[in-house]
Amino acid sequence: MGFNCGIVGLPNVGKSTLFNALTSTAAAESANYPFCTIEPNVGRIAVPDDRLSELSKIANSKAIIPACLEFVDIAGIVRGASKGEGLGNKFLANIRETDAIIHVVRCFDDDSIVHVAGQVDPLSDIDTIETELLLADLESVEGRIPALEKKAKSGDKASKETLEVLLEVYEILKEGSPARDVKLPKEKVGVLKGLQLITTKPVIYVCNVPESDSIDGNRYTQLVTEKVGRSNTVIISAAIESEIAALDSDEEKREFLVGLGLSCTGLSKVVRSGYDLLGLITYFTVGPIEARAWQIKLGTKAPAAAGVIHTDFEKGFICAETMSWTDYVDCGGEQGAKQRGKIRLEGRDYVVQDGDVMHFRFNV
Repeated sequence: MGFNCGIVGLPNVGKSTLFNALTSTAAAESANYPFCTIEPNVGRIAVPDDRLSELSKIANSKAIIPACLEFVDIAGIVRGASKGEGLGNKFLANIRETDAIIHVVRCFDDDSIVHVAGQVDPLSDIDTIETELLLADLESVEGRIPALEKKAKSGDKASKETLEVLLEVYEILKEGSPARDVKLPKEKVGVLKGLQLITTKPVIYVCNVPESDSIDGNRYTQLVTEKVGRSNTVIISAAIESEIAALDSDEEKREFLVGLGLSCTGLSKVVRSGYDLLGLITYFTVGPIEARAWQIKLGTKAPAAAGVIHTDFEKGFICAETMSWTDYVDCGGEQGAKQRGKIRLEGRDYVVQDGDVMHFRFNV
């Protein structure tokens, strides 16, 4: 099961610098001119999770395999992208393929770095990007309606249902609101997802600030927070993250962070926020060979969670031996948990909880 976040924003806001630091590589060219990223760069990033290392120590696991997210560096979008300006059509298509959006916003002054609009104005920048994404969706919806109307009139039930949802979305988009704002009954939500509209995707706003503002932010980040809400905002300094990524050891990185008065990297916050944005949770499998984190959607039942490991586990699911990760740690491992009655046998209707340690029984 793979999940990915597309990194978007205007040119020269720090998208590729952020991506390079995320992946600790120079895979994405970072240059001071628009459209330096021609193809989307993709990197798989481990999701920080201290629970996994604790579990592996107790089990003496030879390998630790964390959950991962994919980050896709998509080239800068400019005004008119929805009509093909810049390299708009290609990049808008790349965004449609992602599960969520990381919107990087320039919140720093630097005369040496060109701003495509001539001045730093994060709220205007956000409006530019969101308008282009909305217009792209509006054009997509308008193009689908005639064909669906024709099929619906012929009695095609699926087309009629899709058309009903599409017309509701069309009204929302015309009002200047994203498709995610449409109110639909639960049974129609799947139809909306199937439309693959950009503005249905959840968004996190990453404010790229100077090193001096990496702890408390600045007047620009305050404006962004007031607009989109604190829970949807992450403040980082891409320049600091690039320096951290260049350090060789974890110890050096920790010392560097302490020296700046930071408790964790901004990139850890971005990855964690992306994980939460997608509505993901983690369960663990633990043993002497490996301790591994598995990502699933919140609300996933045990058989489907087993299927993430292998489809045979889901097909032949019998039950899941389950305990919380805290019980695993407190009891000193699986044997101690058994002795203290902390392991439960859960069936097909069990909804997996974040932090569960699981062993699946199956028969194929």
